[in-house]
Amino acid sequence: MQRDITVPFVIAEDTEDGGWTASAALTPDAFANGEGETREEAIEDLKAALQLLAEEVGVPEQLVVTVEVP
Repeated sequence: MQRDITVPFVIAEDTEDGGWTASAALTPDAFANGEGETREEAIEDLKAALQLLAEEVGVPEQLVVTVEVP
């Protein structure tokens, strides 16, 4: 069975060594990281890491809230 989940992430350019790093928390205790030469590569690497992590720890329950954005 497949299920789409939404995971907020942080991405940053590594100004010292070059490339990009991305990180996200699947649960409060389960984190994933990705890296790549470009922003897009880092995000794709993070997606792969999150898929593996979800297989290991399971998919967290989600709550959808609609908010107004100014």
